[in-house]
Amino acid sequence: MLFTTEWLSTIFTDYVGAAKESLPIGEVVTDSRKETNKALFIPISGEKFDGHDFLKQAFNNGAIAALWEKGRDLPGFLPTDFPVYFVDDTLYALQRLASAYRDLVNPVVIGITGSNGKTTTKDLMTAILKTSFRTHGTKGNLNNHIGLPLTILSMPADAEVLVTEMGMNHSGEIEVLSNIARPDYGIITNIGESHIEYLGTREGIASAKLEIVEGMNQNGCLALDGDEPLLAHMHDQSNVITCGFDAHNDIMIDNVTLGQNRTQFKLSNGEQYTIPLMGRHHALNAALAITVAKQLGVAADTLNETLANLEHTSMRFELLKGKHEVSIINDAYNASPTSMKAAIDVVKQMEGFRRRVLVLGDILELGDQSESFHRSLTDSIVPPITAVFTLGEHAKVISEAAKDKNPNITSMHFTSKESLLKALGEYLSEDTLILFKASRMMQFEWFVEKISNEA
Repeated sequence: MLFTTEWLSTIFTDYVGAAKESLPIGEVVTDSRKETNKALFIPISGEKFDGHDFLKQAFNNGAIAALWEKGRDLPGFLPTDFPVYFVDDTLYALQRLASAYRDLVNPVVIGITGSNGKTTTKDLMTAILKTSFRTHGTKGNLNNHIGLPLTILSMPADAEVLVTEMGMNHSGEIEVLSNIARPDYGIITNIGESHIEYLGTREGIASAKLEIVEGMNQNGCLALDGDEPLLAHMHDQSNVITCGFDAHNDIMIDNVTLGQNRTQFKLSNGEQYTIPLMGRHHALNAALAITVAKQLGVAADTLNETLANLEHTSMRFELLKGKHEVSIINDAYNASPTSMKAAIDVVKQMEGFRRRVLVLGDILELGDQSESFHRSLTDSIVPPITAVFTLGEHAKVISEAAKDKNPNITSMHFTSKESLLKALGEYLSEDTLILFKASRMMQFEWFVEKISNEA
């Protein structure tokens, strides 16, 4: 049980039915198709749908109470004792309910944002804290104005720690999420170029990410990427801890080494860690999670053991084996210029391969700066990279610029997935490493499926 209908009546005071009885609510849903256990149904209105039209389906699937927009007629099929709470706006009511439930449970709240790495850092943070606390974390990437409230409202009533991921497309969105979750601890993983189409500049992105402090506990702690110049003005604040590779950081990362499916690194306090993720950037993500975990009293031995056995979200830099024992890096979940450069750098650093192939697709939401950002990737496309294949309207500039810059690297653009897949055929061998990286809409996991051992 999360809470009762009686408790709901103290938040939403306009109601009908048995709203003041202590009926136990087991979950909160916005999807009427989901089979539920004593659920509160909250109908959300979108551009192409209206959840109010699906109350009967939610009722048939186990909803025992609902929020309802004022002024709308209630369907006649509802029993007279079915609790309905009338609100001006169901989306705002969802957010208000999440905030109230956060106060009812009163866990330690950790909020994580950043252009890249926030889901990985969330996975790290949740795994670490589960060893010492009853911990609830964001599932998948439920990190927006609907997903974050649903994350909070799926938290068990006895949770001690809540780990939330906060995503955004526009200015002001992180502030809304921060004020709903009110973090005790915050993490800003980095400032990249994601959503620059809407925010204009990296400075605008940095400002939007810093909105996380708006709802934070005044005595809370903010851990951030200390190597990012756009966050430098935060360094002197008493509640800020900086992590990074430069010597000025409070927590400095050093001695980073990459192996098959792992990264080792050392912190300035002498502690050494191993994570089953590849890349220098993941060492920073881990350092940020370690820093906050230590603030909560988690011991170094526990941290090391937990990180070494981490399970992380699929399609985020997975090293797999494919046909003819070719090595595949599946990083198809999403992309920004920053994360794509980081992935290319990992490919260059990995040892034991005669050929290293990049299969790159469009990076979306870059607006007018799309061409320059895609072209900038060629600074990273140097030997030991063997070949670069591109697919997509925007990615074409990558292979064209790479061909001009490094004629010894095979650089080709394709207009169909099938033709690119055919070209990959000659690279499917044990001595070859292939990276797949693009924005989510490009669906590059298709390639991984086609050349995997199971295909």
